[in-house]
Amino acid sequence: MVRIRLMRLGAKKKPFYRVVIADAKARRNGPFIEIVGTYNPKNDPPEINLNMERVNYWLQKGAQPSDTVKKLIERVSA
Repeated sequence: MVRIRLMRLGAKKKPFYRVVIADAKARRNGPFIEIVGTYNPKNDPPEINLNMERVNYWLQKGAQPSDTVKKLIERVSA
């Protein structure tokens, strides 16, 4: 199964995330298929950049978003 999920980057106590398309069995920071956006929770307000065209493409192909990514998509769409 293909998932849309977060890949953690950044230093200790300073998280920065990439929103990636990856196989559900892959490690959190392991191999991925495509980068579709970024998420920086440390900014105020948090910075969310998503390529909604690609996200929608993968959702149509059957990719399942994680709970956190689902919330990010709702924020961007609203």
